[in-house]
Amino acid sequence: MKTSLFALAALSLPVSALAQVVIPESTATRVAASADRALESDALAWDFVEGITTEVGPRQAGTEAEARGREWAVKWLKANGFDNVAIEPFEMETWVPGDQASAGIVSPFPQSFVVAPLGGSASTGPEGITAEVVNVGTVAELAAMADGSLTGKIAYITHYMTPAQDGSHYGFAGPARWVGSGIAAQKGAVATVIKSVGTDYHRNPHTGGAGFPEGVKPTPAGALSLPDAANLERMFERTQGPITMKLTLTPRDLGTTMSGNVVGEIVGSDPSLPPVLLACHIDSWWNGTGAFDDGAGCGIVAAAAKAVSDAGQPLRTIRVLFAGAEETGLWGSKAYSAAHLDEPVAVGLESDFGADRIWKFESNFREANPALHNRIARAVARFGVSNGMAVATGGADINIARDQKTAIIDLQQDGTRYFDLHHTPDDTLDKIDPVQLRQNVAVWTQVVGILANEPNDIQAGE
Repeated sequence: MKTSLFALAALSLPVSALAQVVIPESTATRVAASADRALESDALAWDFVEGITTEVGPRQAGTEAEARGREWAVKWLKANGFDNVAIEPFEMETWVPGDQASAGIVSPFPQSFVVAPLGGSASTGPEGITAEVVNVGTVAELAAMADGSLTGKIAYITHYMTPAQDGSHYGFAGPARWVGSGIAAQKGAVATVIKSVGTDYHRNPHTGGAGFPEGVKPTPAGALSLPDAANLERMFERTQGPITMKLTLTPRDLGTTMSGNVVGEIVGSDPSLPPVLLACHIDSWWNGTGAFDDGAGCGIVAAAAKAVSDAGQPLRTIRVLFAGAEETGLWGSKAYSAAHLDEPVAVGLESDFGADRIWKFESNFREANPALHNRIARAVARFGVSNGMAVATGGADINIARDQKTAIIDLQQDGTRYFDLHHTPDDTLDKIDPVQLRQNVAVWTQVVGILANEPNDIQAGE
């Protein structure tokens, strides 16, 4: 395609006039072609997620396994042509799950359940805790209980999560894990078990972080698999007497250990322009290989950055951030923002919702920069991506974009089956659909290619 007359004329403009320049037609055409190629044949994202899940495996935050993941990612980025590849270390408080996790009913219906400790859980000790288990209902029902009403008891918390394309039920059901055990401890419970925050019905418990309010001593907290939680609820219906449970969880706090973020760049031609930041997180929970959460995300963003560079050196630098220790408290996101807060970022994007197809594009500059928003929306429509009306808020690892109040884009993935796999032993490579993975890379390539070649300010909304 020939360059537009406007773009040719822009070549003679002084630097001060660049704010009026649009992306040359030839650049836009090359970016679109690179995105189309990614849709049909991209193998780089798959190479990343296959490699890290095979050669490293689970990458629990703050541990030696996560460190091996960082070293692996550094070698991979360098091998694939990224510049300024580095590890940016930070300290964190590290929790590990221990080697014992069991639950079972002692009476009146003796049988074993499958349970996983929740992040931040205290230990029962190897001897376990045996106590009456009480059905407290939902978090809202638990919160309404009187102080001291659970003294000496194990609290059981339920929820009513269902699959949704936008994953919205996670926000609805998540408090059972996020705050439930802390509230139960305030009511006197010696331990808490929850119905796993997930949507599968395999005997795979879903782990994840649990929080305890300041001044509340952490207690043992575990997640029952959904079939076991359903079984326990049937038991509550079938007896009027007490149900006794034995719970054994032996997690440990390791104190302060080192973690780190991995960064790399596709260097742009104009260093005066703030970079485009693409994020994911490199850690995973111990019980799966972190394919969906979030090996695929790192593969997607890196493959897209490389595909944009294959279309020609972009105007802006594209920086990839493989954040560390996201799962246990956003440690890497916070550390990156603290270290780089005075370095402006043009726009931040994150991939951290699996590997199924992107179906909606959102930004926080629909009103502030409608021309750019609409240009991106038109460009991704051919990949089946709709123009969303919500204001983008960004993923967990782009704290810096929120802290700087800069532009943010959300490329919303189909979450219908995400919470079947989330934080479970089933988070493995075989669950990734290569065709949908390629669609992610294609959409990201198109969007990042537009952003990285945008000469004008990318204005965030209020």
